Amino acid sequence: MTQLCSGHEIRYTSRIDSSWQLLLWGSWLLTDLKQQRKESGKNKQSSGQQNLNTIMYETLKYISKTPCRYQSPETVRDFLIAMKGHKLTKAEKLQLLNHRPVTAVEIQLMVEESEERLTEEQIESLLQTVTSILPGDPEEQQRDSAMATEDKGD
Repeated sequence: MTQLCSGHEIRYTSRIDSSWQLLLWGSWLLTDLKQQRKESGKNKQSSGQQNLNTIMYETLKYISKTPCRYQSPETVRDFLIAMKGHKLTKAEKLQLLNHRPVTAVEIQLMVEESEERLTEEQIESLLQTVTSILPGDPEEQQRDSAMATEDKGD
């Protein structure tokens, strides 16, 4: 089955065909679900449609609380290009993308056997890549920036 999602074609099969589709799908999903929700509110709905609306609502609610809400397809693409230099599995890249870790401990929780596979420098490099490419919560970044400014003033 083929579906247009935010102007991009995604093929749905029993599995997703490529890591690019898997990783880009999340950022398109949020946009597409919002659009479908607007459109579905205009029509009388069957019980099946109401169930689908409930699923869409719950998915939107969950995604809107994660760092994914700040990501665009371009951001995901830039992130995947930057990750080519790191020897991580697709699942590990997806974890980093979905959770946007900011500490070494978070990296160690997301990368299997990280103590054996990654040096401290590689972990720092991963953190730098994640935090420089993937957008964080703008309000949180402003608070952190203000706190850093206050600390310099002391």
